[in-house]
Amino acid sequence: MNHIERFLATAERRPVDHPASWLGIPDPAALPKLYSHFGVGDMIALKARLNDDIFPVEVPYHSPTSNAIYAAFDFAKNKPAPGERTLTTPGFFEDMSDPADVEKFAWPDPARHIDPDECKKAVDAVPPGYAIMGVVWAAHFQDACAAFGMESALIKMMTEPEMFRAVIDRILDFYIKANKIFFEATKGKLHAVLMGNDFGSQTCLMLSPALLREFVFEGIRRLVNQAKGYGLKVVYHSCGAISEIIPDLIGLGVDIIHPIQALATGMEPARLREKFGARVSFCGGIDAQNLLVRGTPGEVRAKVCELKTLFPTGLILSPSHEAILPDTAPANIEAIFTTQPLRGSLR
Repeated sequence: MNHIERFLATAERRPVDHPASWLGIPDPAALPKLYSHFGVGDMIALKARLNDDIFPVEVPYHSPTSNAIYAAFDFAKNKPAPGERTLTTPGFFEDMSDPADVEKFAWPDPARHIDPDECKKAVDAVPPGYAIMGVVWAAHFQDACAAFGMESALIKMMTEPEMFRAVIDRILDFYIKANKIFFEATKGKLHAVLMGNDFGSQTCLMLSPALLREFVFEGIRRLVNQAKGYGLKVVYHSCGAISEIIPDLIGLGVDIIHPIQALATGMEPARLREKFGARVSFCGGIDAQNLLVRGTPGEVRAKVCELKTLFPTGLILSPSHEAILPDTAPANIEAIFTTQPLRGSLR
C-alpha cells in the first residue's frame, strides 16, 4: 500500500499492510534536535526518513494581529507576550450581556487574510505520495471561551446563554467562510482535514455533555458536513478525557478521533477499541506526557507493539499530543517508526 491508500484504509477501518503513522506537528523549538538525530535538514527530509504517511498543511493566514488562523481573534484585554495563549485572560466580551453587542468587536474577514493562491502553493509544495491533511483547527468553542475569558464564558453559558450563543455563532461563521476559501483553493488535493476543540481535562470533561450538545455540537456538525462536501476525511482533535462524548462525535460524522491521550481517564486504548473501534478510527496512543519524555526506546517499542496488536487497523500511530515538545527524546520518536522502513523513497 502507498501512504494515501494506507491512510484511507485506516480511516475506514479496512485491512492495511501495517498501521498508518503520523509524526504530528513538532514545536519549532524541538526541530533542531530532531533534525540532528535523524541527520536531515528540514521537515520534508525528516518525514521521508521516517516513512511517515500524513503531511499536514496549515491554512496560510496573515492579518495585522496574527499569522496563524488559530489565533485570528484579538480578544484579550490584557495583551499577552508574543507566543502566549489568551484563553484564560479577560476577553473583549467579558462584561457584555446584550447579544447586539457582538457587533462592537472588529471581526476579521477571512477573505482579506487568506490568499487562495498561497493556499494552493502550500499544498502543491507537499512532495508527491503523502496523505495531505489540511489543518484548519476551527476551534469555535475555545475561541468563544477566549472571547469572554474562560471562567466568564462558562458562566455566561449558564446565566446568559443568548449572549454566549451570539458570540460562538459569529466565530463559527468566520470558520465556515475561512474553510470554504481553503477548500476551494485546494479542491481535489486534500485527503483529510484536522479541526477541533479541547473539551477534556486529565480526568473528565471540562463541562457537561448536555452543555456541549446545546451550544457546541451543532457547530461541529456544520464544520464536518462542510468538509465532507469536499470529499475529506475529518480528524477531530480534543485533548483529555473525552470518552463520554465519543458517541456524539461519531454521530456528528467524525472519521478519526485525535488523540488517544493514553494517560487521561477513560482513554485507555484497549477500552476505546472495545467500545468504539467498530465505528470510528483513532490517532495517537503513544503517551507524550511521560513515556516519550522519560521512557526508553525499548519501552516505546513495547507500546507500539501493544497498540498494533490492539488495532490491526483503525489507528494512526502517533504521539498522544501533536505538538512534539523540545523535552521529547528524538530516539523515542524514532522508536515509534522502527517497525517501518526508516530509509527509502515514498511508495
